[in-house]
Amino acid sequence: MRGLLGLPVAVGATASLGAASQPNAAAGGGLTLAPKSKLVMIGDSITDAGRKRPIGEGRGDALGSGYVMMVDALLGATHPSLAIRILNMGISGNTVRDLAERWQTDVFDLEPDYVSVMIGANDVWRQFDSPLRTDLHVPIDEYERTYDQLIANTRSRVKEMMLITPFYLEPNRKDAMRAKMDAYGEVVQRLAQKHGTVLVDSQAAFDEILEIVYPAAINWDRVHPDHVGSMVLARAFVNGVGFQW
Repeated sequence: MRGLLGLPVAVGATASLGAASQPNAAAGGGLTLAPKSKLVMIGDSITDAGRKRPIGEGRGDALGSGYVMMVDALLGATHPSLAIRILNMGISGNTVRDLAERWQTDVFDLEPDYVSVMIGANDVWRQFDSPLRTDLHVPIDEYERTYDQLIANTRSRVKEMMLITPFYLEPNRKDAMRAKMDAYGEVVQRLAQKHGTVLVDSQAAFDEILEIVYPAAINWDRVHPDHVGSMVLARAFVNGVGFQW
């Protein structure tokens, strides 16, 4: 069964594509998110999307103009009684190294009930747009090791974690950057299975829309989605936490 637009999304350690769009996908027959809970969404510029500092929270443009704002809008419009509190802690240019350095202040100190992570775009991108700046590159073994440690340190302190795979808006899977991004996405899938977290396969969601839409129509650099691409991400995320359309 597929949801709105028929986009497939892999959710959880063992769920198949599209499972999250089915009724009662989340535990308890509804949203994974508990009433009056706090969700910290952390990542790079795709998460940041111009959010306010020091903490992206509140009305107007406080949550930025990307998928985090759209997740907040979807949940707020359809489940207002749950009063889910969302904090955007994305920072443009971040890699998993940067997340590790600020995890205490930007995650633990905020005492979230849930943590959503999307990281990897810059870990891969710097290897292509700055090939001589090897100090900026995050090799896949370091990426997996660092990400694994972050999850291990956090898993017991929150109700749930949501891991969103990095993506590249290029339908040709043999493209060098797309192939490497897929490899980093596979790391996230392994870590989600290892730690039993929710998995949101953003690349799978984009791949289906890219069968119809040329990449430049929804982004300018194949990494930063426009409002349509941001809704693809937001939809994949809410499906991952049991949203019922």
